[in-house]
Amino acid sequence: MRANEDLLTGPDAGDLVAAVLAQAGGRPLEWSVGQVDHQPGGRTTVSYDVRVVWTDGSVTDEALGAASGRLPDGVTRLTDGDTEVGMWRFPFDPDLPGLPAACDPARMSRLVAGLGLGGPATLRVRTYRPRRRAVVEVATPGGTVFVKVLRPEKVRALYELHRVAADAGCPTPAPLGWTEDGLLVLAGLAGRTLRDRLLAGERVDLDPDDVVAVLDGLPAELAAGERRVTWGQKAGHYAEVLATSVPALGARARAVAAAVDHDTPEGPDVPVHGDFYEAQLMVTGGRVSGVLDIDTAGRGERLDDAGCLLAHLAVLALMYPDHAGELNRLRLSLHRRFVRDLDPAALARRTAAVVLSLATGPHRVQEPGWQQATTDRVELAERWLHRG
Repeated sequence: MRANEDLLTGPDAGDLVAAVLAQAGGRPLEWSVGQVDHQPGGRTTVSYDVRVVWTDGSVTDEALGAASGRLPDGVTRLTDGDTEVGMWRFPFDPDLPGLPAACDPARMSRLVAGLGLGGPATLRVRTYRPRRRAVVEVATPGGTVFVKVLRPEKVRALYELHRVAADAGCPTPAPLGWTEDGLLVLAGLAGRTLRDRLLAGERVDLDPDDVVAVLDGLPAELAAGERRVTWGQKAGHYAEVLATSVPALGARARAVAAAVDHDTPEGPDVPVHGDFYEAQLMVTGGRVSGVLDIDTAGRGERLDDAGCLLAHLAVLALMYPDHAGELNRLRLSLHRRFVRDLDPAALARRTAAVVLSLATGPHRVQEPGWQQATTDRVELAERWLHRG
């Protein structure tokens, strides 16, 4: 499958971009890879940022998507003679049929008008993961909502998850409605994310007990389903992703994954957030005022949520050395609180597992110098493992 990734990210990808734009009457002036999502043994999905000149002389910035593997309906199929790929132009993602509506100001104005928010809607795409999800901020003079775009078969379950959390008093965005084509409308929350405040250089005197209280407040109903696969048990997958993107790191990544994997539970079953890190926490003053993205909430181990937050703060300190002092101060404060309830060695292993998953990020978003950044994160995972 490495050949498929090379085709979609190498120089030949420019020919694919040009071919799909030509069918629409455009020509690329410049292009770059935006994101790479490679699944070992499966598909590869890539997004491109493209500057396009059209036949009428106008110039626009566009986003394109491409995928190899089993292709969905609704894509333009192209081949180099050996490999067939599918391509599409944003927002016409083949797996997110509601995305065009979410990006249409007229449609979103009608939607928010039905919620009692008058005035024209201003849209901002906050997140787009091709074939997975998107989030569109819809702002009006009367207020702001967020439209989460999902695969249609997932939207009703996520609406119910938000409803259960809201009914239990959990400070998650209130669900305002959903559509059959995969749109979930969520109310906005007060405050700013903890990440925004930290990267703005602010000192955040966050009480660790407040963070633990948020996790304790996750409703028991979330733990009624099947047990989530832990970060430790998923580490082998991320090790294979790393071995594909940076083969020289394969043995080290696999060694970390083997050390953090486990067959039996390392902690009691509790409701978990599932992706608990600083960008998910809304902060007002020194208190957590809200929690975002409970898509992955369910039954699991507190070690996962604690390790996820510690790992993200540790990686963020690598990425932003000018803010490392405040990031590490907060991380150490949280770590001291977490180990009052959790086994320190197990927490170190679980943190190492999350860091290993984050080591795939530099390649996925194609950041400059991604090979070195990947190496740095694998080394960080090894240091956490040694702490355990």
